[in-house]
Amino acid sequence: PSLPPLSSSSSSSSSTPHPAGLITLIDLFLTNRGLLKHHPLVSFSSSDLLEYGDDEEDHHDTTVNQMLVPRSHQEDATLILNNLLKEYDKTLRPDIGVKPTVIDVGIYVNSIGPVSSIDMEYQIDIIFAQTWVDTRLRYNSSSMRILTLNSNMVGLIWLPDTIFRNSKNADSHWITTPNQLLRIWNNGKILYTLRMTINAECQLQLHNFPMDEHSCPLVFSSYGYPRDEIVYKWKRNSVETSDQKYWRLYQFDFMGLRNTTDVLTTTAGDYVLMTVYFDLSRRMGYFTIQTYIPCILTVVLSWVSFWIKSDATPARTALGITTVLTMTTLSTVARNSLPRVSYVTAMDLFVTVCFLFVFAAMIEYAMLNYYSYSIRRPPPKTQRMVSMWSVCP
Repeated sequence: PSLPPLSSSSSSSSSTPHPAGLITLIDLFLTNRGLLKHHPLVSFSSSDLLEYGDDEEDHHDTTVNQMLVPRSHQEDATLILNNLLKEYDKTLRPDIGVKPTVIDVGIYVNSIGPVSSIDMEYQIDIIFAQTWVDTRLRYNSSSMRILTLNSNMVGLIWLPDTIFRNSKNADSHWITTPNQLLRIWNNGKILYTLRMTINAECQLQLHNFPMDEHSCPLVFSSYGYPRDEIVYKWKRNSVETSDQKYWRLYQFDFMGLRNTTDVLTTTAGDYVLMTVYFDLSRRMGYFTIQTYIPCILTVVLSWVSFWIKSDATPARTALGITTVLTMTTLSTVARNSLPRVSYVTAMDLFVTVCFLFVFAAMIEYAMLNYYSYSIRRPPPKTQRMVSMWSVCP
Protein backbone atom coordinates (compact mmCIF):
# COMPACT_ATOMS: atom_id res chain seq x y z
CA PRO A 1 0.00 0.00 0.00
CA SER A 2 1.16 3.52 -0.77
CA LEU A 3 2.13 6.00 1.91
CA PRO A 4 -0.28 8.84 2.82
CA PRO A 5 0.76 12.19 1.36
CA LEU A 6 2.44 14.74 3.55
CA SER A 7 0.30 17.73 4.49
CA SER A 8 1.62 21.14 3.49
CA SER A 9 0.51 24.70 4.14
CA SER A 10 0.87 27.81 2.02
CA SER A 11 3.52 29.36 4.26
CA SER A 12 7.18 28.56 3.53
CA SER A 13 7.93 27.91 7.18
CA SER A 14 5.49 24.97 7.34
CA SER A 15 6.44 23.38 3.98
CA THR A 16 8.90 20.97 5.68
CA PRO A 17 7.24 17.90 7.29
CA HIS A 18 7.27 17.68 11.05
CA PRO A 19 10.19 15.44 12.27
CA ALA A 20 7.90 13.22 14.31
CA GLY A 21 5.64 12.77 11.31
CA LEU A 22 8.64 11.90 9.16
CA ILE A 23 9.75 9.20 11.60
CA THR A 24 6.22 7.81 11.64
CA LEU A 25 6.14 7.60 7.85
CA ILE A 26 9.55 5.88 7.72
CA ASP A 27 8.41 3.40 10.35
CA LEU A 28 5.25 2.61 8.36
CA PHE A 29 7.26 2.26 5.13
CA LEU A 30 9.76 -0.19 6.65
CA THR A 31 6.94 -2.17 8.25
CA ASN A 32 5.15 -2.33 4.90
CA ARG A 33 8.28 -3.64 3.16
CA GLY A 34 8.88 -6.28 5.80
CA LEU A 35 12.21 -4.79 6.84
CA LEU A 36 11.00 -3.78 10.29
CA LYS A 37 8.69 -5.60 12.63
CA HIS A 38 5.64 -3.65 13.68
CA HIS A 39 6.00 -2.06 17.06
CA PRO A 40 4.28 0.80 18.86
CA LEU A 41 5.55 4.21 17.94
CA VAL A 42 7.60 5.97 20.54
CA SER A 43 8.30 9.62 21.03
CA PHE A 44 11.63 11.11 19.89
CA SER A 45 13.56 13.96 21.39
CA SER A 46 15.42 16.56 19.34
CA SER A 47 18.77 14.84 20.03
CA ASP A 48 17.36 11.55 18.75
CA LEU A 49 16.27 13.22 15.55
CA LEU A 50 19.74 14.69 14.99
CA GLU A 51 21.37 11.31 15.60
CA TYR A 52 18.95 9.75 13.14
CA GLY A 53 20.01 12.19 10.43
CA ASP A 54 23.71 11.47 11.06
CA ASP A 55 23.34 7.68 11.14
CA GLU A 56 20.90 7.30 8.25
CA GLU A 57 23.65 6.58 5.69
CA ASP A 58 25.49 4.14 7.97
CA HIS A 59 22.24 2.28 8.69
CA HIS A 60 21.58 2.01 4.96
CA ASP A 61 25.09 0.58 4.29
CA THR A 62 24.70 -1.96 7.09
CA THR A 63 21.35 -3.12 5.74
CA VAL A 64 22.75 -3.50 2.22
CA ASN A 65 25.78 -5.47 3.45
CA GLN A 66 23.56 -7.81 5.42
CA MET A 67 21.45 -8.38 2.32
CA LEU A 68 24.53 -9.07 0.14
CA VAL A 69 26.18 -11.44 2.65
CA PRO A 70 23.58 -13.52 4.44
CA ARG A 71 24.23 -14.12 8.08
CA SER A 72 24.02 -17.88 7.55
CA HIS A 73 27.06 -17.84 5.23
CA GLN A 74 29.05 -15.78 7.71
CA GLU A 75 28.26 -18.24 10.45
CA ASP A 76 29.14 -21.15 8.15
CA ALA A 77 32.53 -19.65 7.27
CA THR A 78 33.36 -18.93 10.90
CA LEU A 79 32.30 -22.41 11.96
CA ILE A 80 34.34 -24.02 9.16
CA LEU A 81 37.50 -22.11 10.06
CA ASN A 82 37.13 -22.86 13.76
CA ASN A 83 36.73 -26.58 13.06
CA LEU A 84 39.67 -26.65 10.63
CA LEU A 85 42.08 -24.89 12.97
CA LYS A 86 40.96 -26.59 16.17
CA GLU A 87 43.57 -29.36 16.07
CA TYR A 88 45.71 -28.06 13.20
CA ASP A 89 49.51 -28.08 13.63
CA LYS A 90 51.08 -25.51 11.31
CA THR A 91 54.62 -26.72 12.07
CA LEU A 92 54.08 -29.99 10.19
CA ARG A 93 53.81 -30.21 6.42
CA PRO A 94 50.87 -32.04 4.81
CA ASP A 95 51.16 -35.85 4.50
CA ILE A 96 54.34 -35.91 6.56
CA GLY A 97 55.87 -39.38 6.63
CA VAL A 98 53.48 -40.56 3.90
CA LYS A 99 54.44 -38.87 0.62
CA PRO A 100 56.11 -35.68 -0.63
CA THR A 101 54.09 -32.50 -0.78
CA VAL A 102 53.68 -31.34 -4.39
CA ILE A 103 53.83 -27.56 -4.86
CA ASP A 104 52.51 -26.21 -8.18
CA VAL A 105 54.16 -22.89 -8.94
CA GLY A 106 53.14 -19.99 -11.17
CA ILE A 107 54.63 -16.52 -11.68
CA TYR A 108 53.01 -13.40 -13.06
CA VAL A 109 55.59 -10.78 -14.05
CA ASN A 110 54.41 -7.22 -13.45
CA SER A 111 57.61 -5.56 -14.63
CA ILE A 112 61.33 -6.11 -15.18
CA GLY A 113 64.02 -3.49 -14.83
CA PRO A 114 66.13 -1.62 -14.51
CA VAL A 115 69.14 -3.84 -15.27
CA SER A 116 72.43 -2.68 -13.76
CA SER A 117 75.53 -3.73 -15.70
CA ILE A 118 77.84 -2.36 -13.00
CA ASP A 119 76.20 -4.21 -10.08
CA MET A 120 75.27 -7.18 -12.31
CA GLU A 121 71.71 -7.35 -11.03
CA TYR A 122 68.19 -6.69 -12.22
CA GLN A 123 64.93 -5.79 -10.52
CA ILE A 124 61.71 -7.71 -11.04
CA ASP A 125 58.19 -7.23 -9.68
CA ILE A 126 56.19 -10.47 -9.58
CA ILE A 127 53.12 -12.14 -8.14
CA PHE A 128 54.29 -15.53 -6.89
CA ALA A 129 51.58 -18.22 -6.67
CA GLN A 130 51.90 -21.61 -4.94
CA THR A 131 49.25 -24.34 -4.88
CA TRP A 132 49.25 -27.55 -2.85
CA VAL A 133 46.85 -29.95 -1.12
CA ASP A 134 46.53 -30.15 2.65
CA THR A 135 44.14 -32.97 3.58
CA ARG A 136 43.82 -31.60 7.10
CA LEU A 137 41.92 -28.60 5.70
CA ARG A 138 39.14 -30.54 3.97
CA TYR A 139 35.59 -29.65 4.93
CA ASN A 140 32.03 -30.48 3.93
CA SER A 141 29.87 -27.53 2.93
CA SER A 142 27.43 -27.29 0.06
CA SER A 143 27.06 -23.52 0.38
CA MET A 144 30.76 -22.56 0.49
CA ARG A 145 33.04 -24.46 -1.86
CA ILE A 146 35.88 -21.91 -1.61
CA LEU A 147 37.06 -19.81 1.31
CA THR A 148 38.83 -16.63 0.16
CA LEU A 149 40.83 -15.22 3.07
CA ASN A 150 43.14 -12.28 3.64
CA SER A 151 46.64 -12.08 5.10
CA ASN A 152 45.41 -12.61 8.69
CA MET A 153 45.05 -16.33 7.97
CA VAL A 154 48.50 -16.73 6.44
CA GLY A 155 50.24 -17.29 9.76
CA LEU A 156 47.75 -19.90 10.96
CA ILE A 157 48.47 -22.69 8.45
CA TRP A 158 51.54 -24.43 7.07
CA LEU A 159 53.29 -22.63 4.19
CA PRO A 160 56.18 -23.78 1.97
CA ASP A 161 59.59 -22.37 2.93
CA THR A 162 60.37 -21.15 -0.59
CA ILE A 163 63.46 -18.96 -1.04
CA PHE A 164 64.93 -17.15 -4.03
CA ARG A 165 68.52 -18.31 -4.18
CA ASN A 166 69.97 -15.58 -6.39
CA SER A 167 68.19 -12.64 -4.75
CA LYS A 168 70.30 -9.88 -3.21
CA ASN A 169 67.29 -8.39 -1.43
CA ALA A 170 63.53 -8.72 -1.69
CA ASP A 171 60.58 -6.71 -0.40
CA SER A 172 56.94 -7.64 0.03
CA HIS A 173 54.27 -5.04 -0.70
CA TRP A 174 52.27 -3.90 2.35
CA ILE A 175 50.29 -0.89 1.08
CA THR A 176 47.45 -0.48 1.77
CA THR A 177 47.29 -4.00 3.19
CA PRO A 178 49.69 -6.94 2.86
CA ASN A 179 49.51 -8.09 -0.77
CA GLN A 180 48.75 -11.71 0.10
CA LEU A 181 45.89 -13.98 -0.88
CA LEU A 182 44.85 -17.32 0.60
CA ARG A 183 42.14 -19.57 -0.81
CA ILE A 184 41.02 -22.90 0.63
CA TRP A 185 38.88 -25.33 -1.35
CA ASN A 186 36.62 -27.90 0.30
CA ASN A 187 38.86 -30.71 -1.00
CA GLY A 188 41.90 -29.31 0.87
CA LYS A 189 43.46 -27.50 -2.08
CA ILE A 190 45.24 -24.28 -1.08
CA LEU A 191 46.29 -21.30 -3.20
CA TYR A 192 48.74 -18.81 -1.71
CA THR A 193 49.86 -15.76 -3.70
CA LEU A 194 52.28 -13.02 -2.72
CA ARG A 195 53.46 -9.89 -4.51
CA MET A 196 57.12 -9.01 -4.12
CA THR A 197 59.93 -6.98 -5.67
CA ILE A 198 63.26 -8.79 -5.99
CA ASN A 199 66.75 -7.56 -6.84
CA ALA A 200 68.24 -10.70 -8.35
CA GLU A 201 71.81 -11.42 -9.37
CA CYS A 202 72.57 -11.77 -13.09
CA GLN A 203 76.12 -12.62 -14.17
CA LEU A 204 76.57 -10.61 -17.37
CA GLN A 205 79.10 -11.78 -19.95
CA LEU A 206 80.31 -8.52 -21.47
CA HIS A 207 82.69 -9.76 -24.16
CA ASN A 208 80.39 -8.44 -26.91
CA PHE A 209 79.37 -5.26 -25.08
CA PRO A 210 77.39 -3.25 -26.21
CA MET A 211 76.07 -5.87 -28.66
CA ASP A 212 75.61 -8.45 -25.92
CA GLU A 213 72.68 -10.72 -25.05
CA HIS A 214 71.95 -12.19 -21.65
CA SER A 215 69.71 -14.71 -19.90
CA CYS A 216 69.00 -13.42 -16.41
CA PRO A 217 67.78 -16.19 -14.07
CA LEU A 218 65.34 -16.18 -11.18
CA VAL A 219 66.09 -19.26 -9.07
CA PHE A 220 63.98 -20.56 -6.19
CA SER A 221 63.69 -23.74 -4.15
CA SER A 222 62.80 -24.96 -0.70
CA TYR A 223 65.11 -23.83 2.07
CA GLY A 224 64.95 -26.88 4.30
CA TYR A 225 62.86 -29.62 2.66
CA PRO A 226 64.71 -31.95 0.23
CA ARG A 227 62.94 -33.43 -2.77
CA ASP A 228 61.76 -36.52 -0.88
CA GLU A 229 59.58 -34.15 1.20
CA ILE A 230 58.72 -31.27 -1.17
CA VAL A 231 58.53 -31.42 -4.97
CA TYR A 232 58.05 -28.27 -7.02
CA LYS A 233 56.25 -28.42 -10.36
CA TRP A 234 55.40 -25.80 -12.94
CA LYS A 235 51.76 -25.08 -13.66
CA ARG A 236 50.43 -24.97 -17.19
CA ASN A 237 51.17 -21.47 -18.52
CA SER A 238 53.28 -21.14 -15.42
CA VAL A 239 54.97 -17.82 -16.28
CA GLU A 240 52.91 -14.95 -17.64
CA THR A 241 53.86 -11.33 -18.27
CA SER A 242 52.05 -8.01 -18.21
CA ASP A 243 52.16 -5.33 -20.91
CA GLN A 244 55.82 -4.66 -21.65
CA LYS A 245 55.36 -0.96 -22.36
CA TYR A 246 55.35 -0.35 -18.60
CA TRP A 247 58.66 -2.14 -18.04
CA ARG A 248 61.81 -0.19 -17.23
CA LEU A 249 64.20 -1.91 -19.62
CA TYR A 250 65.82 1.30 -20.81
CA GLN A 251 68.86 -0.27 -22.49
CA PHE A 252 67.46 -3.72 -23.24
CA ASP A 253 64.84 -5.46 -25.34
CA PHE A 254 62.90 -8.37 -23.86
CA MET A 255 63.34 -11.36 -26.18
CA GLY A 256 61.41 -14.02 -24.26
CA LEU A 257 61.58 -16.38 -21.30
CA ARG A 258 61.90 -20.07 -20.49
CA ASN A 259 61.68 -22.16 -17.34
CA THR A 260 63.58 -25.23 -16.23
CA THR A 261 63.59 -27.76 -13.38
CA ASP A 262 66.84 -29.10 -11.95
CA VAL A 263 68.08 -30.96 -8.90
CA LEU A 264 70.67 -29.36 -6.63
CA THR A 265 72.82 -31.88 -4.78
CA THR A 266 74.26 -30.73 -1.45
CA THR A 267 75.50 -32.35 1.73
CA ALA A 268 72.08 -31.67 3.29
CA GLY A 269 70.24 -33.52 0.52
CA ASP A 270 68.89 -33.11 -3.00
CA TYR A 271 66.70 -30.07 -3.59
CA VAL A 272 64.37 -29.32 -6.48
CA LEU A 273 65.64 -26.17 -8.18
CA MET A 274 63.22 -24.08 -10.27
CA THR A 275 64.61 -21.45 -12.65
CA VAL A 276 63.07 -18.84 -14.94
CA TYR A 277 65.36 -17.30 -17.56
CA PHE A 278 64.57 -13.84 -18.95
CA ASP A 279 66.33 -13.31 -22.30
CA LEU A 280 67.50 -9.72 -22.84
CA SER A 281 69.26 -8.03 -25.75
CA ARG A 282 71.04 -4.70 -25.32
CA ARG A 283 70.03 -1.71 -27.41
CA MET A 284 72.77 0.09 -29.35
CA GLY A 285 71.17 3.54 -29.46
CA TYR A 286 72.62 5.02 -26.28
CA PHE A 287 76.19 3.86 -26.93
CA THR A 288 76.03 4.84 -30.61
CA ILE A 289 75.27 8.43 -29.63
CA GLN A 290 77.53 8.62 -26.57
CA THR A 291 80.60 6.70 -27.76
CA TYR A 292 80.68 5.44 -31.34
CA ILE A 293 79.79 8.65 -33.21
CA PRO A 294 82.09 10.91 -31.07
CA CYS A 295 85.00 8.49 -31.55
CA ILE A 296 84.52 8.37 -35.33
CA LEU A 297 84.28 12.15 -35.58
CA THR A 298 87.41 12.57 -33.47
CA VAL A 299 89.37 10.29 -35.79
CA VAL A 300 88.16 12.21 -38.85
CA LEU A 301 89.10 15.46 -37.12
CA SER A 302 92.63 14.20 -36.54
CA TRP A 303 92.98 13.58 -40.29
CA VAL A 304 92.32 17.27 -40.97
CA SER A 305 95.92 17.93 -39.95
CA PHE A 306 97.05 16.23 -43.19
CA TRP A 307 95.68 19.24 -45.15
CA ILE A 308 97.49 21.78 -42.99
CA LYS A 309 100.89 23.00 -44.19
CA SER A 310 103.79 21.19 -42.63
CA ASP A 311 105.42 24.43 -41.51
CA ALA A 312 102.28 25.37 -39.49
CA THR A 313 103.64 23.68 -36.40
CA PRO A 314 101.40 25.30 -33.74
CA ALA A 315 98.17 24.47 -35.60
CA ARG A 316 99.00 20.84 -36.32
CA THR A 317 100.40 20.25 -32.84
CA ALA A 318 97.38 21.76 -31.10
CA LEU A 319 94.98 19.73 -33.25
CA GLY A 320 96.84 16.49 -32.63
CA ILE A 321 97.05 16.95 -28.86
CA THR A 322 93.36 17.95 -28.67
CA THR A 323 92.19 14.84 -30.51
CA VAL A 324 94.37 12.57 -28.36
CA LEU A 325 92.96 14.05 -25.15
CA THR A 326 89.42 13.79 -26.53
CA MET A 327 89.87 10.10 -27.25
CA THR A 328 91.24 9.56 -23.75
CA THR A 329 88.15 11.22 -22.25
CA LEU A 330 85.77 9.20 -24.43
CA SER A 331 87.53 5.99 -23.44
CA THR A 332 87.15 6.84 -19.75
CA VAL A 333 83.46 7.71 -20.11
CA ALA A 334 82.76 4.48 -22.01
CA ARG A 335 84.46 2.47 -19.30
CA ASN A 336 82.34 4.05 -16.54
CA SER A 337 79.23 2.19 -17.74
CA LEU A 338 80.93 -1.17 -17.21
CA PRO A 339 82.17 -3.09 -14.18
CA ARG A 340 85.91 -3.51 -13.81
CA VAL A 341 86.18 -6.77 -15.68
CA SER A 342 89.58 -8.19 -16.56
CA TYR A 343 88.79 -9.07 -20.18
CA VAL A 344 88.52 -6.88 -23.27
CA THR A 345 85.05 -5.93 -24.48
CA ALA A 346 83.99 -5.03 -28.03
CA MET A 347 83.75 -1.36 -27.06
CA ASP A 348 87.25 -1.42 -25.57
CA LEU A 349 88.57 -2.77 -28.86
CA PHE A 350 86.76 -0.10 -30.89
CA VAL A 351 87.93 2.77 -28.68
CA THR A 352 91.49 1.45 -28.72
CA VAL A 353 91.56 1.30 -32.54
CA CYS A 354 90.21 4.87 -32.73
CA PHE A 355 92.85 6.01 -30.27
CA LEU A 356 95.57 4.39 -32.38
CA PHE A 357 94.36 6.24 -35.48
CA VAL A 358 94.48 9.57 -33.65
CA PHE A 359 97.87 8.81 -32.15
CA ALA A 360 99.20 7.72 -35.55
CA ALA A 361 98.14 11.07 -37.04
CA MET A 362 100.15 12.82 -34.34
CA ILE A 363 103.19 10.60 -34.95
CA GLU A 364 102.88 11.19 -38.71
CA TYR A 365 103.35 14.94 -38.25
CA ALA A 366 106.32 14.42 -35.94
CA MET A 367 108.06 12.20 -38.51
CA LEU A 368 107.20 14.60 -41.35
CA ASN A 369 108.63 17.55 -39.44
CA TYR A 370 111.82 15.64 -38.62
CA TYR A 371 112.58 14.56 -42.18
CA SER A 372 111.67 17.96 -43.61
CA TYR A 373 114.10 19.68 -41.27
CA SER A 374 116.83 17.14 -42.10
CA ILE A 375 116.52 17.81 -45.86
CA ARG A 376 116.60 21.61 -45.53
CA ARG A 377 119.55 21.64 -43.10
CA PRO A 378 123.06 21.76 -44.81
CA PRO A 379 125.79 19.25 -43.87
CA PRO A 380 128.04 20.27 -40.95
CA LYS A 381 131.28 20.60 -43.11
CA THR A 382 129.64 22.86 -45.67
CA GLN A 383 128.27 24.97 -42.88
CA ARG A 384 131.79 25.54 -41.44
CA MET A 385 133.24 26.59 -44.80
CA VAL A 386 130.43 29.05 -45.34
CA SER A 387 131.21 30.50 -41.95
CA MET A 388 134.93 30.89 -42.77
CA TRP A 389 134.29 32.68 -46.05
CA SER A 390 131.93 35.01 -44.34
CA VAL A 391 134.61 35.96 -41.80
CA CYS A 392 137.44 36.65 -44.35
CA PRO A 393 137.89 40.28 -45.66
